[in-house]
Amino acid sequence: ILSAALVCGVSLAADTATKGLKQGDSLGAFYVTKVAGAADDGVEEGAELCYRCKYGSRPMVMVFTRKGGAKVTELVSQLDKAVVKHEDAQFRGLVTVMGENASALKGEAKKLADQSGAKHVPVVVAADNETGPEDYRIGASTDVTVVIATEGQVVASHSFAADSVDVAAVMKQVEEMLN
Repeated sequence: ILSAALVCGVSLAADTATKGLKQGDSLGAFYVTKVAGAADDGVEEGAELCYRCKYGSRPMVMVFTRKGGAKVTELVSQLDKAVVKHEDAQFRGLVTVMGENASALKGEAKKLADQSGAKHVPVVVAADNETGPEDYRIGASTDVTVVIATEGQVVASHSFAADSVDVAAVMKQVEEMLN
């Protein structure tokens, strides 16, 4: 459960007040192409699948990003470490790179995986590469959306400018969810 103390440090983008998933919402399926990361998850690079479906009701963090940068790279790196730390809880992460040009996005996804050192978190491009999954209602002008979920339901969802991702607040919520 999300506490007020955790919300205080997280700045939400103004255009997402009525958009996006909310606490308690169910997570829908969406299809992606695996580009990089998570070499040992049994999914080959280039494969098309629904990671959301693969992860089932496990605790997870899904990052949808239109822009890279130091904060996004740091978030992916921290999620990668958390997957290892919380292996017993079967914690999972997923990073979806979004934008207009699907082939260019694959290069961006590889770059993000390399820069973050993602070994346990797959970096993918969504079939709906411009908007992300329709029922996730990701704001069109939002750089980064982070969805924290377990049991197939949203625990928290946050939107950030790429240079303002509050990595500490996100990771604190992950720890709280898992403990």
